[in-house]
Amino acid sequence: MPRPRSTTTLPDLSGRLAVVTGASDGVGLVVARRLAAAGAEVLLPVRSPAKGRAALGTITAAVPGARVSLRELDLASLASVAALGRTLAEEGRPVHLLVANAGVMTPPARTTTADGHELQLGVNHLGHVALVAHLLPLLAAGRARVVSQISVSAMRGSVRWDDPDWEERYDGQAAYSSSKIAQGLFALELDRRSRAHGWGLTSALSHPGVVPTGLLAARPELGRDRDTPQVRLIRRLSRWGLLVGTLETAPLPALVAATAPEPVGGLMFGPRGLGHLSGGPAEQPLFRPLRSSADAARVWGWSERLAGVRLPEGALEPLAPWRGATS
Repeated sequence: MPRPRSTTTLPDLSGRLAVVTGASDGVGLVVARRLAAAGAEVLLPVRSPAKGRAALGTITAAVPGARVSLRELDLASLASVAALGRTLAEEGRPVHLLVANAGVMTPPARTTTADGHELQLGVNHLGHVALVAHLLPLLAAGRARVVSQISVSAMRGSVRWDDPDWEERYDGQAAYSSSKIAQGLFALELDRRSRAHGWGLTSALSHPGVVPTGLLAARPELGRDRDTPQVRLIRRLSRWGLLVGTLETAPLPALVAATAPEPVGGLMFGPRGLGHLSGGPAEQPLFRPLRSSADAARVWGWSERLAGVRLPEGALEPLAPWRGATS
């Protein structure tokens, strides 16, 4: 099997429909802009309409004629995820790319979603599980690439199987790692089941390394009134070009996973630099907590139960052809 090329030049994506979560700022915004510049039509599901409109303006200013639009989505509400699923199902258009990029990181105190789940588990993992479940017929119809953005924090730790919502001994960093490991294991199992049942989609992993995004910035709604010392240091290092990435380099692994012409199912991409913190994109070995096929199979049913969705056990019913399809 040929190795995917680690290139920063994207192929022509005209006629492709891409959905990018967490694209109102940071890495996701750059991913959306690059996909739009390559010709894809890009949907930005956003929680904040104001931030969504700003992102829309940023993309259209950089890419005149870009086909980009907003949809409502709050990954901390499974009802919101289901509503987006219904909206896109009614539109009936095949989805060719799904970049599951949105996330939250290390609230200082335990915070919960609208459904009572620990916030990082709910947003980083369960919301995306529910989104895949609701969009699965559209993803299959588009023979989609699904790219799940995990984190270097998934290098160590484990899924919190018996206390997924961290009701005992909350640890923000450990909960973040657990949510990203769960997200990665689910993505790998998604690829395996798609191959086994002929769903037609492929699922891959990416991580951005370390980059000065808003994940560790001040977030009063999460109980963080000021930027963390970590994000202040990361910003300085990024400006100096030392150790960590930039907002232009960090999205590249996700873009390679989303657009490489070679097969990418079950693979992971990240920065090739020291400690995988920065540098150009490259295929990488799976982090140790992601290597257990038994854990991947276990996380599937565990995630269905927590997200309140049911994924198919076999082949999918074919979707009626979309009249406006270009591929």
